[in-house]
Amino acid sequence: MRTVIFDLDGTLADTSGDLIAAANHCFEKMGFDTRLDPLADAGTALRGGRAMLALGLERSGQYSADLIDRYYPVLLSAYGDAIDTHTVLYPGAMEAVEALKSHGMVVGICTNKPEGLAETLMTRLGVRDAFSSLIGADTLPTRKPDAAPYIAAVERAGGIVGQSCLIGDTVTDRDTARAVGVACVLVGFGPSGEDMAALEPDAIIQHFDELPNVAVRLLG
Repeated sequence: MRTVIFDLDGTLADTSGDLIAAANHCFEKMGFDTRLDPLADAGTALRGGRAMLALGLERSGQYSADLIDRYYPVLLSAYGDAIDTHTVLYPGAMEAVEALKSHGMVVGICTNKPEGLAETLMTRLGVRDAFSSLIGADTLPTRKPDAAPYIAAVERAGGIVGQSCLIGDTVTDRDTARAVGVACVLVGFGPSGEDMAALEPDAIIQHFDELPNVAVRLLG
């Protein structure tokens, strides 16, 4: 069974606004004036909570690995309390998912967002049932770019790893695909879109309406 596995943050959905709000909540709790900007810092937001905390602390001259460890659970809690205030699916994402299914493919998700938060978000967005699997950062002992989470996402979707590809938006996704030995498609419409070519993926899409034909070409 041909399978397409999607990353979540920055690929299926723009989650940066809610992630940055959670990070800024942490900086307020720390007593720092630093705040991340929802537009200018969107790329960092889509690299995860620790990356946001590190950026804000560096800007404030207060970088500390201990502070990041201490406030990461605070960030996750704040994010979970307001996980879908600003988040939206990228245009055409679900139409592409349905088109892939019409070509006889199965679809799943492999994300470095904690599984519980990913499940909550996809359910709140009303699209969880469209995906046959969801593997998060804490589903297995390892996370992307390790191969195991991707393999689990394919297998739980009912697919075959050798007939699958990964859709993502970062070097982590590219490295995951290489670790598994499958094709990687990166999206060029996110905040880091201009950097995708340097990662040398198998394909770059500028809109989700391009994905079905690209997937057919890569998977046959």
